[in-house]
Amino acid sequence: MTRRRIFSNTGLALAAVLAMAVIIVANALLTGLRLDLTENRLFTLSDGTVKILRSLEEPIDIDFYFSRKTLADYPLVMNYATRVRDLLEEYAAKAGGKLRLRVIEPEPFSEAEDQAVAAGLDGIAVNSAGDRGYFGLVGRNSTDDQSIIPFFHANREAALEYDITKLIWNLAHPDKRVVGVISSLPVFGGPVPAGRGRAWTVIEAMREFFEVRNLGTQPERIDEEVSVLLVIHPKDLKDHTLYAIDQFILSGKPALIFVDPLAESDPAQPPPDSPYTVPDLDSDLKFLFDAWGGEMREDKLAADILQAMRVQAQGQRGPIETDFPPWLRVTGDSLNREDFITSELDVVHLGTAGILQKKEDSKVQFTPLIQTTAKSMAMERDLLLFQRDPTVLLQSFEPGNRRLALAARITGKVKTAYPDGPPPRSAEEEKRREEAKAKVIAEGDINVIVVADTDILTDNFWIRTQSFFGIEMPQAIANNGDFVINAIENLAGGSDLVSLRSRGRFARPFEVVDQIRLEAERQFRQQEQALQAKLEETERKILELQKEGSEGGLILTPEQAEELERFREEQVKTRRKLRNVQHELRKNIERLGTQLKIINIGLMPALIALLAMGAGLYRVRRRA
Repeated sequence: MTRRRIFSNTGLALAAVLAMAVIIVANALLTGLRLDLTENRLFTLSDGTVKILRSLEEPIDIDFYFSRKTLADYPLVMNYATRVRDLLEEYAAKAGGKLRLRVIEPEPFSEAEDQAVAAGLDGIAVNSAGDRGYFGLVGRNSTDDQSIIPFFHANREAALEYDITKLIWNLAHPDKRVVGVISSLPVFGGPVPAGRGRAWTVIEAMREFFEVRNLGTQPERIDEEVSVLLVIHPKDLKDHTLYAIDQFILSGKPALIFVDPLAESDPAQPPPDSPYTVPDLDSDLKFLFDAWGGEMREDKLAADILQAMRVQAQGQRGPIETDFPPWLRVTGDSLNREDFITSELDVVHLGTAGILQKKEDSKVQFTPLIQTTAKSMAMERDLLLFQRDPTVLLQSFEPGNRRLALAARITGKVKTAYPDGPPPRSAEEEKRREEAKAKVIAEGDINVIVVADTDILTDNFWIRTQSFFGIEMPQAIANNGDFVINAIENLAGGSDLVSLRSRGRFARPFEVVDQIRLEAERQFRQQEQALQAKLEETERKILELQKEGSEGGLILTPEQAEELERFREEQVKTRRKLRNVQHELRKNIERLGTQLKIINIGLMPALIALLAMGAGLYRVRRRA
């Protein structure tokens, strides 16, 4: 027995030493080994993020500010902060030492809090003493450029990886990206009425984030410094301009293109010799779209009865307010919630927009970003050219049963529209055509966003000007400008940033509890409403009896007093029934909660205890 006890104690000691050795070795050698077992792969970085991290040339410092003690009473924030911290550690592990992460807890009135405030982080008040909690990110590169996420809001959880990766990408590429603009509309201002002598607000907004270059209306080449090409209302483009656009996009650089079947901001006028001719107000890139596998339906406009703007019109009895189906106020799920360009937008205004679609034989990926509801139709463009009366348009409106794409992202491998090289303009160029043909990019991956409307850019559709002490201040009434900025920023980030998509959520809803709650509400809500109406009627009758009393309601007749007492008893009974109904709404949920507590707190430990007792009895019997 003594020898057996010595062997047993020695074995326990050796096991403890072995366990400590395994832990030490694991901490030293296996810290980079990670296994993500979550359903939505929440802690697994996308390939695009990994490529961006591995391409970092200079180190980037990331400071994660989180007030753990101050926000300890907010369990949802605490859980989300744990996920953010773990994800940031995954970033640091994949960056190969080029991403230096610091976790900082800014306690109230500390130097760390001063640094958080100076960096621009948003703090939330947590108590009456004025203490504030911080939950944000500050990034700096080697040249002291700074970028922040002021606060990690839970409603942007699906975009968490995108926000962090975009911050790192911007720090790795601090220089302003160049946006080259080709436009036949006076977006940079001009003497024509549509230009109003100044640049459009969307151009001014772009200049805050990018370097905007006016490439003119018919450029023969596009500068290599251009990061994103912006094409607005391409009317009658010459072959050399189309060829330059084609080669720019096939080289892998992105483009944002606005075409329009009926541009209401186009200042074109009828020719002098034919004043009754309809001016040319449409634009398209059909020659290039055919090569890319997409198209805009010819002579058609998108009209939507559910998202139509309200306009003033002249009715039979005077001015009226009515719907105008060709002018759209796009909201809700008509904005793609899976794409980061449109995921956070509330409303986008469009006017007489066209309809985009993918060709049947095309192999490109066609992703709608903005679309109509199913209660929409393809309206004849010529009808709107000659008929602007909303009542007439509403009478002829026949909704279809499918959504129409107004803006879409087109990606994939396509071939050039100019396989024989640039089109020659002279006999001398014809001789050099074979030489130029060898330099043509014949095939490439494209990343293009096409919008079938140019009125989305005009101030009239998303800006209202207010006078403030004599100064004209533009106020946005729609997210049109945000859409353009988001699109350019997303495209400028390259294919790696564009490839990121919405991720799953860390918080898992109690689906069974929600189902029980909805079922209980369905059963008892009608009874609750009836009792509430009865209670309000009883209280109304009590007030009426009190007013009928003599001397301003201070003295009641015996009959009135008896009736008042009866109503008050009914009031008490109704309130009691109402409380019982409201209690029934919560009883099933509380019963489920009790069952879960019994299972987690009592049943599982009991099962483990029974298994241990069974194993002990088995060993005793085996020894015997």
